[in-house]
Amino acid sequence: MNAGEPHPRIRILGGEIDVITPPEMLRFVDIVAGAGGAALVANHNLHSLALLRRQPALQAFFDDADLIQLDSTPIGAWARLLGLPLSAKHRSTYLDWREDFWRLADARGWRVFYLGGAPGVAETACAKLAKAWPNVSLACRDGYFDAGRNSAENRRVLASIAAFEPDILFVGMGMPRQEQWIADNRADLRRGVIFSVGAAFDYEAGAQVAAPRWMGRVGLEWLFRLVSQPLRLGHRYLVEPWSLVGAAFGDLARAFGRHRKAPARKAPVDAGRVWPLSSAN
Repeated sequence: MNAGEPHPRIRILGGEIDVITPPEMLRFVDIVAGAGGAALVANHNLHSLALLRRQPALQAFFDDADLIQLDSTPIGAWARLLGLPLSAKHRSTYLDWREDFWRLADARGWRVFYLGGAPGVAETACAKLAKAWPNVSLACRDGYFDAGRNSAENRRVLASIAAFEPDILFVGMGMPRQEQWIADNRADLRRGVIFSVGAAFDYEAGAQVAAPRWMGRVGLEWLFRLVSQPLRLGHRYLVEPWSLVGAAFGDLARAFGRHRKAPARKAPVDAGRVWPLSSAN
């Protein structure tokens, strides 16, 4: 199945990101879900890139992803400084494409399973979404269970997902637990487009307050979240990004090398891998 034109995957700050806009991502999801296929949509921000340096085992999750979205305005700005083809239009986070997603899901009559959140939160979110989008079939399960690959609870969760036969599976258990769970269980998730979405349904349930979207567009969403939860997010936003300084110097060295090799041409995409759109997994 051809899901559109291939998109380049660039390397930046030690990770890889696809040059893809939210509408293009949703078009890919529409095609895969419409065919009853399976795919994995991941995302990178400064937090995930820092985690990747501390926990290299996470690389397997990103290697398996069909799409890796840009979930960071600062990374987009850094890419532009390097001459790489990422811009503000490529920023793709759940809060920005949620309305377009649910409108499409309602039009298609998709089956959406949400796994994550505290007990009661996912159910509240599902109830609100079901009222707003009546043509969507929704099922939810909180993220408080023994997520060990072979635990009895995990097997029951997998059985519930399989029985529901979702077109979309949202996994929101926070980084890196959600990524590890997806990687551990991908072989058993044979249907549906899988998203790692963090606190997406916390916002839908009203358990967390989302930053105004203009703050996301200008790169200040992190500040809103830091002020809202300073104890939890202080290290993440004020200390953790410094661990990427070495990777940033590596980016600069590669950009300088490209400039010296082809000074008269626009800098090429850093990585040779392209968006694997040929088929669903």
